[in-house]
Amino acid sequence: MVDRQPQRRVGRIDVLEPGELIALTHATESEQNAGVFATAAFAGLRMGELRALRWEDVDFAKRLVHVRRGYASGHEHEGGKSHRVRSVPMIDQVVPFLDGLSRRDRFTDPEDLVFPNEVGTHVDDSKLRKAFKDALAAAGLDAIRFHDLRHTFGTIAVQAFPLTDVKAMMGHADISTTMVYVHYVPAHNAAERLSRAFATSDPVANFVPDFVPNSPQLSRTERS
Repeated sequence: MVDRQPQRRVGRIDVLEPGELIALTHATESEQNAGVFATAAFAGLRMGELRALRWEDVDFAKRLVHVRRGYASGHEHEGGKSHRVRSVPMIDQVVPFLDGLSRRDRFTDPEDLVFPNEVGTHVDDSKLRKAFKDALAAAGLDAIRFHDLRHTFGTIAVQAFPLTDVKAMMGHADISTTMVYVHYVPAHNAAERLSRAFATSDPVANFVPDFVPNSPQLSRTERS
């Protein structure tokens, strides 16, 4: 159980901190569901992409998760929501979950689903959402949407990669979609960097204002 924290908002979405994600997976009764939540949050896969993920898409050697298909309305389709095949880094936080599931007794062949139901076919999305809701409550976290796990990935990824890279990782069709995470892009030394960018050798451009707030006004002759 963790202390309840106010959710971090980006526009109209909620996200979790990395520590809260770990608490969420620890509070999940099913090892497979913990893997679903971890892959959604730490690799940014959509619900349909998670349901269609197969072991042939998981490359432990190259540390990549290939998103080749999605599942919706009873059918698989090529690519994710945008129908584009993409690859996402398999970060350290994802590896233990996927590695553990790859060692189960059945459904581990290349063509098998990573997150199947009891008979090896596509897991029901409503059951996943119910399990997610229960895990949030068990971890002492406020209710958020399942899709906000993907948004959590976006807010973390932009702290390490340019927006264009994050766009590719998340399979966005347009950069404007990725821009929802722009408020999480680090802005270290922004004022100093912008000042240098505007600075030139032209003395007119590197001007000193005639008026400094809360200071006596002096003419240019008096200041020289």
